[in-house]
Amino acid sequence: MATTLTDKPGRTATGHSGRRRRTTPRESKNWLGGTISWIWLAIVIVPIYWVVITSFKSQSTYYLSNPMAPPVEPTLDNYRLVIESDFPLYFINSLIVAIGSVVPAVLFSFMAAYAIVRASQNRFLRSVNWLFLMGLAIPLQATVIPIYLIIIRLHLYDSLLALILPSIAFAIPLSVLVLANFIRDVPKELFESMRLDGASEQTTLWRLAFPLTRPAVVTVSIYNALQIWNGFLLPVILTQSPDKRTLPLALWSFQGEYSVNVPAVLASVVLTTLPILILYVVGRRQLLSGLTAGFGK
Repeated sequence: MATTLTDKPGRTATGHSGRRRRTTPRESKNWLGGTISWIWLAIVIVPIYWVVITSFKSQSTYYLSNPMAPPVEPTLDNYRLVIESDFPLYFINSLIVAIGSVVPAVLFSFMAAYAIVRASQNRFLRSVNWLFLMGLAIPLQATVIPIYLIIIRLHLYDSLLALILPSIAFAIPLSVLVLANFIRDVPKELFESMRLDGASEQTTLWRLAFPLTRPAVVTVSIYNALQIWNGFLLPVILTQSPDKRTLPLALWSFQGEYSVNVPAVLASVVLTTLPILILYVVGRRQLLSGLTAGFGK
């Protein structure tokens, strides 16, 4: 009995046994994409590996050993030197600036986003929304001189408050954009049900909108905290006292003072980056999902 086959995927084919079998298309592997991914992973991992292992080497053995080889006798002297160089003070300053900026910015942005979404027919609120969107187009570098003059007029120069106030202003536009898009996803029937039950706008805001948009609140909080923690331009312009330095500025000063001691400099880099890495690992899922939802509409 002759065998009839079909060369198109998804069609049936008949063999000698009389049974029908279904052919499936072959799965093609993306070798090019996989190779590029491994190359990119190596590009990212190798510098991190070098920084970490070098921070555990002593200054005397650093220039005599293979840079990529792990330390034969690991030491914590570099980390001890960094901590003794007022690292805890700079860490507390960065923590105060980050928390003092993120909490007010997120709270104000959440209330503003709720008002913009719930009163979309209001011309004034629509104008405010456009004002927030325009804030996304203004880079920090373009406003350095006005910010400096305002801080001088307010007699806030060389203080942590001088870093907190501009950080709040630059965190609000993106936060309003992301939070407003999340609040729009809340079904209008839920708001109407709350109003029929006699709930005020303030009650609806905190008991309905806030719990449902909590992932977005966490997203913008983590994102803004990362941006403020890594901020360098504002601290270098608006502060000058050593006790008002934040971690990025302290790292820059430490590098200039101990530039010959490469392991100690890299130990300061590890200590400065460690809080950011922990924060990102804890909230990376909500951060990525929140930014995708915020910009994908």
